Amino acid sequence: MVRVTVWNEFRKEKTDESVKAVYPLGLHKVIAGFLDEDQEITVRTATLDEPEHGLTNEVLEATDVLIWWAHVAHREVEEAVAEKVKEQVLKGMGLIVLHSGHICKPFKKLMGTSCTLKWRDDDRERLWCCNPAHPIAKGVPEYIDIEHEEMYGEFFDIPQPDELVFIGWFAGGEVFRSGCTFHRGYGRIFYFQPGHEEYPVYMDPNIQKIICNAVHWAAPQMVVKELVCPNPKPLEPWKAD
Repeated sequence: MVRVTVWNEFRKEKTDESVKAVYPLGLHKVIAGFLDEDQEITVRTATLDEPEHGLTNEVLEATDVLIWWAHVAHREVEEAVAEKVKEQVLKGMGLIVLHSGHICKPFKKLMGTSCTLKWRDDDRERLWCCNPAHPIAKGVPEYIDIEHEEMYGEFFDIPQPDELVFIGWFAGGEVFRSGCTFHRGYGRIFYFQPGHEEYPVYMDPNIQKIICNAVHWAAPQMVVKELVCPNPKPLEPWKAD
């Protein structure tokens, strides 16, 4: 059983009527809802305004894959919590960063770059699968048309991805590395671009399939408590024969 925590800052759903109309209970509830239909996944949610942003030590220790969605309140995430998330990924927890979460503190810490990009409101996207043999692309069509989406464009300031699974093409002519994988320490990371809060992107069955696949891909392959030996044995002096 893969234990998933869906994290959402849960701000614009409360303050913006156009967002509330699409996700009245929050994006995290919609994402958790379709993940919960997978019998091999158990899911919980956490939000920014909970104590420790809902990401206590106990929650993180009981999380195999953390899904992160955020947009307007990145600076409000406590440094200590962001550092805990980073360390948990290094020890083996999977991390899936969605849409505008590209600039969240944990992702930036793990990437070591600014993670900035170009953007423009309200465009049409064709999401191309450029790595159909990848587990995240299993059962996904050659391309997915998203009629309304926020344009994200290059240059996307991230390190070279380990694998590029999806490329987004927008009606304005821009392209974007929309589905990228990374490995950090023992953890697997997937960044996935679609999911602007004003549009019902997470209701699309193909988008749901990709996120479900990503959860199974990102689940820990190996979990360690420490990345260094806590009691290293001293090396004996080398002696020539």
